[in-house]
This record gives sequence, structure tokens and C-alpha cells, in this order.
Amino acid sequence: MNHFWLLSVFSFAFVTAAFSSLTATGQPFNKSEIARWQQQAKQITITRDTWGVPHIYGKTDADAVFGVLYTQCEDDFARVEENYLDAIGRLAEVDGEAALYHDLRARLFMDTTQALAVYKKSPVWMKKLLDAFADGANYYLYTHPNVKPRLLNRFRPWMPLMFSEGSIGGNISVVSTDRLKDFYEKRKTSWLYDFDKFEREPVGSNGFAIAPSKSATKHALLLINPHTSFYFRSEVHLISQEGLNAYGAVTWGQFFIYQGFNENCGWMHTSSGADSMDEYLETIEKKGNNYYYRYGNEWKPVRTQKVRLPYKVGNDIQYKELTMYFTQHGPVVGQKGDKWVTVSMMNTPLNALEQSYLRTKAKGYESYKEVMKLNGNASNNTVFADRNGTIAYWHGNFMPKRDPQFDWRQPVDGSNPKTDWKGLHAVEELVQVRNPASGWIQNCNSTPFTVSGNSSPDKSKYPAYMAPDAENYRGINAVRVLSQKSIFTLDTLIAAADDPHLAAFDDLLPSLLSAYKTVSGEEANKTADLREAIQVLESWDKNYGVSSVGTALAIFWGEKIQKLARSRVPADQRLDYLTLTEFTISNTTAQEKIDALKETLSELTRDFGTWNTPWGGINRYQRLTGNIQEAFDDNQPSIPVGFTPSAWGSLAAFGARTAPNTKKRYGYVGNSFVAVVEFGPKVKARSVVTGGQSSQPGTQHFTDQAPLFCAGKFKDVWFYPEDVKQHVEKTYHPGE
Repeated sequence: MNHFWLLSVFSFAFVTAAFSSLTATGQPFNKSEIARWQQQAKQITITRDTWGVPHIYGKTDADAVFGVLYTQCEDDFARVEENYLDAIGRLAEVDGEAALYHDLRARLFMDTTQALAVYKKSPVWMKKLLDAFADGANYYLYTHPNVKPRLLNRFRPWMPLMFSEGSIGGNISVVSTDRLKDFYEKRKTSWLYDFDKFEREPVGSNGFAIAPSKSATKHALLLINPHTSFYFRSEVHLISQEGLNAYGAVTWGQFFIYQGFNENCGWMHTSSGADSMDEYLETIEKKGNNYYYRYGNEWKPVRTQKVRLPYKVGNDIQYKELTMYFTQHGPVVGQKGDKWVTVSMMNTPLNALEQSYLRTKAKGYESYKEVMKLNGNASNNTVFADRNGTIAYWHGNFMPKRDPQFDWRQPVDGSNPKTDWKGLHAVEELVQVRNPASGWIQNCNSTPFTVSGNSSPDKSKYPAYMAPDAENYRGINAVRVLSQKSIFTLDTLIAAADDPHLAAFDDLLPSLLSAYKTVSGEEANKTADLREAIQVLESWDKNYGVSSVGTALAIFWGEKIQKLARSRVPADQRLDYLTLTEFTISNTTAQEKIDALKETLSELTRDFGTWNTPWGGINRYQRLTGNIQEAFDDNQPSIPVGFTPSAWGSLAAFGARTAPNTKKRYGYVGNSFVAVVEFGPKVKARSVVTGGQSSQPGTQHFTDQAPLFCAGKFKDVWFYPEDVKQHVEKTYHPGE
């Protein structure tokens, strides 16, 4: 039996009964719990600074957790609720049948019965935090009777155990819901999900750490630059008399600072390609009414569990009954030929939640590393810096030991006992670097073997499965930027984070310019527009900018020519950003490259009146409604943005797309909470968020940070009480 697979130790009953009893909607709050909440609220003080950022002061850590859930609900209750509907597998009850297999996926890996059992066995200190989580959210609902949840009228303390990492969906997002549907509805399918193509978080993230040797003040510096869907996290400050004093980004509905800092150290997580999960091909035989799977020379019974999934139809709730299947490797998530496919991944929610919280109280490198021994972080790399001048990097954390004779990039034979995990690698065995001679660290969701330039880890010293990550253009740009500068300040670190170079076009654009020369004696010279566009691209410095026509031409052309190339990629060939560029150059003709540019000129002229349109006239920031699914309108005010999608090498990422009835592109993913931190005797920091602290249109903090965000500028962080006191907007207790 796989030692790390918790699902196999639970005996399940029908899940419906658990959900109806544990998350009863509409259950009124009783007098005793209301009185208890009111009493606790008296010892919690919330100070909103002039940017609306909540600084939450409590006597205990549990007080701070109560306060942060309360303030999150104040700022965006819809996102708090949405994240838990997602995590506990109840989206279909509000979104309808289309979300059924999304919910099934959640139930396959964790359900409320398990979460409640883990909660009951949790240490006292964690139970206090979990209770405070539920109390803070419920007190908000009690004191705001006009707020109408879509479904969750009461929050329960076990819920965070189903949402224990800062990435929405966590590891289970690797499991294709289409493939689940094919299997559980007994539809034929012949494909396997490509692990390389899933996104734990949209786009990725950047983290930089600068050693004292390259710092003007001789203090370590840290860049925190997650790329997520916009408004995915909020900026908060948690302080208690039990030693909590952490500032940074918290994912809606969670109670720990996911990416941030305290007065001793800071941590930035980037989505990792470290191989922390595996697919197994199970040999199945049906005997009577039961299924068995082969393991060595044995045939073991496939464990089954019935589930009754509710889903919304009009104003009614209907149910779909399914039988879920499990082997010792994990749940069955699909089929390949005559083999069933199971997935093994980390499923230790208490360890994950403990690690997520305890690292926010770390006192330095050794303390932080000790917390990592919980092995509860499966989806992230860590870029780290502390006040003692240590900078460090770890590639992943939860890392199973495997037999290296197998290709772990592919599904392995579940009937072969040699494919079982052999425990976990110790933290010391992970791909990592500490205080590199280069004086800097970077990770942009890319290979760890360029993390510190010439001081990077030696790839040959590690199993291939530890770091299959490819290089990308952000990583190339980060190495260039950090290598070229000898001394950094907070200002120059911000400039590095916003470096405008689009490294992808260093490789891609010469092929277009060469193609133009190849066909120049034919039709290429027949249009003045084409000649002029080529001249613009020849003189373009490959840097983005709101006034750059070259940026617009290059990106529109690059999208078209890569789309054509992707249509020619063999089904069994995997391409990363760099190999896609190589494939595009070699698998499209000179004429096709020119034709793609002609199409670009026609499209820009049609949509904007002239192809000679600067990037900022197309690429815009706009926030109109505050809804989770934002609406966009070309006739409403918007702000030009120079940043581009990260695929082209833009360190400051800004993914944008057209909406129905728009010609301009509007940002929806990329830079979110961004901060730079200096760890001296006193912490100094600056930050910016995508729009503002509030999700309510018309309020002061709905888009007050948008002008800074769009210009790559930051505001000061007020970390110490004396600084906060000088910038107070309001101070109150929860419920006031």
C-alpha cells in the first residue's frame, strides 16, 4: 500500500449525508455562538490604511485569523465563497450540470468525511485557527444580513483542510474533467492528459532574491511577483501577541499569508514543474460484479465508493449517482486502451495547512527549512531571503523517491511493485541553492539549473524527475537582467522586475525579416504598408511600451504564425516555449511568415483604423463591475498598459484578450500582488495590487492602485505600528 495515499485508509459512506449534515445551508446562528463571536471581536482591532489595506491586530493568532476572514468577506465575499465551492466540490449546485465532473474530481481526492476526521485529530493550536476561520466568516454573515451567499450560509472549521495550499485547485487541477467524464460515463477515449499543459495557476510567477553583496545597503532584497488571474488574492497584514507579524498576499478564503514576509524573512512561491505526482496504468479484471487490479502476482479488489452529486437545474436540485474507483495508487481518473488510469499525489492536508501557516512565523533560513520538513508543499518552488543576509531557493518540496529506471514523464505500470514510491526525499536532497556566488536568485517557472547563472545547481547530480522544467523566455530575460547589474536597490529591483525586453522575439523575429528578404523580389515589395511594417520591426528594440507600434505588430504576427505552427505539431511531441519557437521557424515557410504579417496589417487596420497603432492603444486595463467574471467595454474608460503576456518574455505579465463586442484587449491575468522587500534592521517594502483592495464599484479602493499598477509603480508598505498610525483611514472591531 502506498504509504502516502490517505484515501485508502478511509471507509466511505454516501457523501450526500455528510454534506447535508455538515454544510446545512440556511441553518441559523444560535445565541451562544453569537455571544462568543461578539466577545472575541472585542479583542480584534482592524486598521484600514489609506489604501484600504487591513492591518489586523489580535491578542492571539486565532484572533488574527478571525479578523482576516472577516475583512476578506468585507472586501470580496463572492470570491471567498467561490473558492470554497470549488475546493469542497459543490460548484454544480450553483453552476449546474456543467460543473459535475469538477465536483467529482474534488470528491475523488478529498471529501467532507475525511476533512472532518482530520480536523478532529488536529493539534489544539491548529483547531483554534480552524475554529477562528469559521467564526470570522460566520460573524461576517451574521452582521451583514443583506449579503446573500450563493450556497454557503455557514462556514465550517474543516473547510480549510480541503483548501490547504495557496494555489486554487492545487494539484488536482492536473486531472482532466473531460477524461473523468469519459471514464465515469463509460465513453470511449484514447488520449491521456498532458501533464506539461496544465496550469496550477494561470501563467506562473517570478521571484528574485538579491544577496547583500549586490545590495547597495548590504541587506538582502526580495521580489514577490505572482502571476494569477486578476484580483485572485488580497493584501493583508496579520499581527498577534503570539509572535505573528506577517504581511503579503492571501488567497480569498485562506488564513495564511501565501506570498509575503515578516520582519525576519520573506518567501515567494512560483508554480513548479517538479514531478510530485504520477499516473499509473492499472490492469483490471472483472470477476462477477467486482473489479480487481493486478499487483505483482496478486489480484487485489478495486475499492469502490458510491457518490450522489447534486446539481442545479433551473431552480431545482437533481442528483447524479456514480461509483468511484480506487486502487492503492489513488483514484481512477480515466482509461487508456484496456488500462485504467490512477493518479498518486500528495494528500496530507494537515501537513500542508500546518506548513502554509507556520512558515509565516519563520525566524530565518534554518527556521524556514525546518517547517519545510513537513513536506506539505507539492505545487510550488520557493525563493527566500532573510535579515541575516541569506538568500535561498528550493525546487518543490513534496518529492517522492522513485526507481530511476522508469520514465516518470509517462504513466507507469501499476502492476509492477517497482513503480511504487519509496518514501519522500528529505529537504536536503531537493534541487536547491543557498547564497550562490552570483549574488542573485531567480525563478520564473523555469528550470532550476539557471536559477543563479553560473552558480546554479548541477543538473547531473539529481534524478531527472526532480526538475523536468524547461527554460522559458522570462527565465532568459531574468538571468540577463540580474547578471548585468552589480548593485541593486529597491528602486532598481522594481526596474528589473519591469524590464521590458521580449526575449522571444530575439529568436522569432529574425526569421520574419529573413523571409521578407527571401521573397523581396516577388510580391513582398508590392505594398508600401508591408515595406513600412518591416522597417518598423527592423528598427524595433524588442522592448514593450504603450507607444510601441513594433510591440503590437510583433505580438499579433507571433500569435498568428505560432497558431499555424501548433496545428502541425505531431500529437506525441511536447513543446515548451523555446522549442515551440524552433518548431515555428522551421515548420512554416517564408511565404507563410509574410502572409501572417499581411493578415496582421489587415486585422489592425480593420479594428483600429490603421495598422500603425501603438500597443497601448490595444492593450488595456479596465475594471467595471468587480464580478468574478468581469465585463469589458470599448466605450468605457480604460488605461493603456505596456506589459505583454509572459510567453514573449515579459517579466511583468499582462495577459489580455478581446471580449464580446470589443476590439481592444483587456487584461485578466498576470501581475497581481507585487512587492519588493529589504531585510535590514527594520523591514522596508513597497507593493502594488492589480486594481485596489475592494471589489465594490464606486468605492474609494476599487481602482485606486490601477494607475500605479499599469505604470509599473509601487506604493510604500506600512509595516510598523508607528507608520500605520500616520496613514489611518479607519479603525474598528469586527461587526462595527
